[in-house]
Order: sequence, then structure tokens, then C-alpha cells
Amino acid sequence: MADTVEIVAESKQEGKLGGKRPKSVRVVLLALMIAMMLAMLDNMIVGTAMPTIVGELGGLEHLSWVVTGYTLATAASTPVWGKLGDMYGRKGAFLSSIVLFLIGSALSGMAQNMGELIGFRAVQGLGAGGLMVGVMAIIGDLIPPRERGKYTGMMAGVMALAMIGGPLVGGTITDNWGWRWSFYINLPLGVVALALVGAVLHLPKKRARARIDYWGVLLLTVGITAIVLVTTWGGTQYAWTSARIMELIGIGVAALIGFVFWQTRAVEPVVPLHMFRSRNFTLMSVIGFITGFVMFGATLYLPLYQQSVQGASATNSGLLLLPMLGAMLVTSTVAGRVTTKSGRYKIFPIAGGALMIAGLYLLSLMDTGTTRFTSGLYMAVLGLGMGCMMQITMLVAQNSVEMKDMGVASSSTTLFRTLGSSFGVAIMGALFNDRVKHVMAERAGALGKGVTEKSAQLDAKSLAKLPAVAREAYQHAVSAGTHSAFLLGAGVAVITLAAALFVKEVPLKSGNPPAESVGDVAPVQVAETV
Repeated sequence: MADTVEIVAESKQEGKLGGKRPKSVRVVLLALMIAMMLAMLDNMIVGTAMPTIVGELGGLEHLSWVVTGYTLATAASTPVWGKLGDMYGRKGAFLSSIVLFLIGSALSGMAQNMGELIGFRAVQGLGAGGLMVGVMAIIGDLIPPRERGKYTGMMAGVMALAMIGGPLVGGTITDNWGWRWSFYINLPLGVVALALVGAVLHLPKKRARARIDYWGVLLLTVGITAIVLVTTWGGTQYAWTSARIMELIGIGVAALIGFVFWQTRAVEPVVPLHMFRSRNFTLMSVIGFITGFVMFGATLYLPLYQQSVQGASATNSGLLLLPMLGAMLVTSTVAGRVTTKSGRYKIFPIAGGALMIAGLYLLSLMDTGTTRFTSGLYMAVLGLGMGCMMQITMLVAQNSVEMKDMGVASSSTTLFRTLGSSFGVAIMGALFNDRVKHVMAERAGALGKGVTEKSAQLDAKSLAKLPAVAREAYQHAVSAGTHSAFLLGAGVAVITLAAALFVKEVPLKSGNPPAESVGDVAPVQVAETV
């Protein structure tokens, strides 16, 4: 109680809205950013280490499951973590997710074969599902919506740092310490986050009378798993029209329909459907899905174009994404500051939708003669659009629900973005691969068809071994593939702009609801209430 009084007094001295935050809140925010970094950095680092991992453990045929197992577990557990935080307390759920993530990281580092690694990565993914949700929900508890925009730049900065630094860090760790440290590196960072959150964050514990909605969890998990497997396997391991893919689509649709029906009957539903009565929450879910679709598709195929057509190295292709990520960081920061100062936000999703369409269309114009400077300008336009979207969607979604639903609102928005990324990678990938194979066969005949028979995406070593004719044909094919993929992205982004036009600009609250929902680390509104 003494801590509460001290922080309330400190809040009074440091002024009204927009004033300086208590040191304890700033320390908690630092810990949250570390946890967010863990969730985003992991896949980037591990992706770089995968060739070395396969070389030591074998099991090349199961390679994709190292990523798929992690993604499935993360997507399926995300809404569950959000609901657990709402029912039993945000702090306990968040700390549990960190501990589970660290256990999975330690076990993954000790894996002796590919089967163990896949299983331990799934454990790691279960923890990761609670990291992003916990960060967003705790910030939603501590920072009033009107002020929350100031911290969006911080989150965008962490995201940009993970995307740029992940491959560099992964390569350095693998080359100097061995691939196992790609997982062990999470441990010291996680311990720091645990210590800071445990010592400084004091949110109230909750004791919900209702039981966990186990049927809802099961149906949602089956539905999400089927969707992710369809987007992962479709067009690669299985043809889109194959019996296996059709079965998965049927299972996924049936499970999700059953889930929606059950949520209308459950005492404490995993995803309360009443949230979707809010027009803004529904629109933010749509916008989040499309943003994930576009963003992850772009970050996957831009480096491939830069390496295959523009001759960039694997390391440099990551650095060449800086125009997009830098523009995203700047715009996200400016959007957050303007939102905090004015309380207005509708202009940002509208501007973001228009810029995303323009950026994706410009990227679709790239060919074998496009310079790095020109492609950098096109990427910057896309980055400006995504920067307008990234955190504003979460802010508006959280502002559209009651405090008791903050966790599930955060997890639902995160889940839609995750599913969007799965669909984006799958659909843009299918279009890209089909176009590359077609152009290769057209330009290089039987030789071109043989080159891309197994995969339309060649690494640098395979590309260097090709005859000059086939290599030139492949560069034209990749240009054609990226043209089709980004043109599709531009078409899909139109949905974002249309949704943004229907957003109702509800004033952002200057404070959170009752002080008891915040606890010892009190935001400014606690001082005002007292």
C-alpha cells in the first residue's frame, strides 16, 4: 500500500496528461519491450541457424515443422493467454508465459534430434503466444488510451530492430558459438524481463468463479491448426485441390462454426462475441488481418528479389529493408504522438491504407533493371503505410472494449494479424511460385523447368551454379513473380482502405476505468481519481 501512495504522489507532482511517467512504470515498460523482443526475434534468429541445425541433427524432410510447430502453438495459445489474463490476473499469466517460453528455449537448445527440436519448439511457441498478448494487455492496463499512442514508436522500434538484427545476430551466434546458442540467448534476456516485471509490476490478482471454457479452447485450437496447416502445406507439400487440403479445410470450417456456436452458450467464452458488436473492433480485426497479410508477404519476397535480381548478399538483403522499416518506425512514432496530443486517429488508417496500396503497386513495377535506390523509395512508401497501421489498430481495438475484456481484445487482434500473415505468405507464395515456374519454362525451356521443378526459390549457392542463360531467365522469372505477388497485395490492401473509411472516431479515454483495476503501478488517472 505504501508503494501505491508513493507512486500516486509522484504522479501528482509530475503533472497531468502527457507528463513524465513514474520511474516504476518506465521500468515495467522496459521489461515489456524485452519480452516483446524475445517473441519477435526468435524466429528471425532460428531461421538463419536452420542450415547448420539440419547439418548436425539431420531430418531435412521435417525441417518445415521446426517453424510450423512453433507457429501453430503460438497461434492456438494466443486467445487462451488473453482470456487467462482477464480471468485470473494479467501479471501471473504474463510471467507464466515467459517461464514457459524460456523452458522451451532451454529444451530446444538441448535437442538431440529433429523430433525433439520440433516438440520443444512447440513448447516455446505456447509461451510465445502469451508474450505479445501480455505486453499489449498490460500496457492497456497501465497507460490510458489517450496517452498510449506515445509508446507505439517504442513498439515499432522493437519490431524493426528484430527484423533487421535477427538475421545478423543469428548468423553471428551460429558462426561463433554454435546453433544451440540461438536458443540459449533467450535465457538471460528472459530472466531480466522476469526479474523486472516480478519486482516492479503489482497488478491485482483475480479469482474468477467461472471455469475455463475447455470446449471453446479445443474447438478454436482445432480450427486455427487446420487453417495454419492449409496455408503452410497448400501448394508446397500438397496440391491445393488434394484430398488432404480439402480435409483440413473441412475440419477447419466445421471447428470454427462449432466454436462460434459454442461461444454463444459458454458461461465464460474464450472470445466473447459481444466485442464484435463494436463496429470499430470488427474493423480493426479486418485491418489487422490485411496488415499481417501484406507485411509478412513483403518481408519474405523483397529479400528474395534483392538477392536473385539485384545481387545482394543474404546479410545485405536484410539491411536493404531499412527504407521500409525506418519509414514504418518514423510514421508509427509520429502517429502515436499526434494521437496522444489530439485524441484523433481516423486519418491514420485511411492514410495508411492509401499508402499501402501505392507502395505495393510501385513494388509490383520492379523488374530486372530496377536500381536499389528506386526499390528503396518504393519500400519507404509501403513502410509509411504500415507505420500508420501497426499500433493504431491495437489502440482503437482496446479503446472499443471494456477493461474486463482487455486481454481477449488484445489477443484477438494479435491472432487476426497472425492468421493474416499465414494467409499472406501462402497465397502470395503460391502465386509467386506458379509465375516463376511458368516464366522459367517459357524462357529456358526444359532446362528452366528442371531448375524449378523442386522449388521456385533458389538460394545463392544454387543460383551461382546455374548456366548464364538459366540464371538470366531466373532473374526475369523472379521479377515476374514479385510483380504478381505485390499486385495481389495492392488489391487486397484496398479492403484496408475501405474498412478505414467506416471507422467511427470515438474519443480516446484520458484515463482507464477504476483505480483498482490497475494496481500499485498506477497511471496518471489513479492520481486524478484519488
